[in-house]
Amino acid sequence: MKRLFLIVAFAVLCCMPSSARKMPRAKQVNAGTAYIDSSFAIYDAMQKEIHSLAELGYLEFKSSGLLADHLEGHGFKVERGVAGIPTAFIARYGSGSPVIGLLAEYDALPGMSQDTVAYKKPLVDGGSGHGCGHNLLGTGSVAGAVAISKWLAQGHEGTVVLFGCPAEEGGGGKAYMAREGCFDGVDAILDWHPDICNLVNVESGLANVQMRFTFHGISSHASSAPEKGRSALDAVEAFNYMINLMREHVPDGTRIHYVITDGGKAPNVVPERAQVLYYFRNRSRAVVEDLKERALKAAEGAALGTGTKMEFEVVSGNFERLYNERLSSVLQKNLEAVGGVKYDEREMAFAKEMLKASGITDLSVLDKPGTVLPLGADYPTLKGVSSDVGNVTWVAPVASFRAATFVPAGLGHCWQFTSSGGTTIGTKGIMNVAKVMFFTAYDLYNSPETVGEIKEEFHLRRGEDFVFTPLIGDRQPPLDYRK
Repeated sequence: MKRLFLIVAFAVLCCMPSSARKMPRAKQVNAGTAYIDSSFAIYDAMQKEIHSLAELGYLEFKSSGLLADHLEGHGFKVERGVAGIPTAFIARYGSGSPVIGLLAEYDALPGMSQDTVAYKKPLVDGGSGHGCGHNLLGTGSVAGAVAISKWLAQGHEGTVVLFGCPAEEGGGGKAYMAREGCFDGVDAILDWHPDICNLVNVESGLANVQMRFTFHGISSHASSAPEKGRSALDAVEAFNYMINLMREHVPDGTRIHYVITDGGKAPNVVPERAQVLYYFRNRSRAVVEDLKERALKAAEGAALGTGTKMEFEVVSGNFERLYNERLSSVLQKNLEAVGGVKYDEREMAFAKEMLKASGITDLSVLDKPGTVLPLGADYPTLKGVSSDVGNVTWVAPVASFRAATFVPAGLGHCWQFTSSGGTTIGTKGIMNVAKVMFFTAYDLYNSPETVGEIKEEFHLRRGEDFVFTPLIGDRQPPLDYRK
């Protein structure tokens, strides 16, 4: 009889998913895991609704409201309009320590409108779309937060806080939230981002500052009275020329890019107003600060030389990421336990059709969503990325991971990501994300020693005398920053 029991037990164990075999029984079966396993349809509908809304940064009224309302419905106490931003919110559940935070985003990108089909098909020409998967990012974090709350509700001590963070795509919402102390008092924060593979992000990325320079001149008829005019466009061009000369004399790894957002209205009218938008990036925010000051002097010189006036604004500013090794190791363990995404027959056919439409013949790329890369694996794409999450990493311990939610048929901000992220392929990814977040929070709630180690490393790496001084200065959130 005992022999028969052992045989049956072994058979059951072999049939279990590998992720379950790696986890203690308490983590396999509890209110948190039960909630995630029964909620696919809820979060599938939610991410698809946000995908269809495709609201731009600081304008995510319906998207942020949808997520905040859902959390309120599950017993979270929600504070809306934090840090002077109408679409930012903080949702709390539980009491006591440790306090675990989750980051959520929900803004779309301009010009990324796309139907959820396997070929390029904008829904609205020039319209916005979720080419970076923030419809998934916010929804996945919310699913994880609710799962954590279900476990806490069973009588466990601890607090979960979800931060609704607007305008990551150029608006830098988290910098303003960090400046106002929104992340203070959190013991550990979990962050994630949609991708084509699964890995814990240990890259520092690039600090960056986004600056808008506006020049004002004197309008005049360009042919009959050119001597009376002072061209604001001339000032922009002179400024751009000086910045382009500066590229030879900047530290290695610096990235500078710009776009002229206003160059005048007609060739026969001397432009009285012209505008250019710049990004300055480097692995060190100190270098970025220096680039900012040098650019200001060049802009002043361009205005002086063309007889125009210049004004500028710092639209956003982001620190490089401060890596937390201890928290990342806990996250890595749970990411490996949960594993990657497996496509069903319908999803696989969709993915293959998308590869064909994208000119990709190597079908082995479809192995990426199902695998988890080891901690510290080289992932070159992340080396050049800037994010307002960097600001948060300097005010609280943060660990970040990437999760497979897209068909691997493109490289960031592309129609393929917009399309596949709005399907069940994206939803499968965010349900994995919810589990990773829940299991990581579970480990932290049950190990005060680990939380202590995470905080000790954070203070050691950051320095005890560190004071967060945002690159944005004291300016108010640029709620109209795209104008």
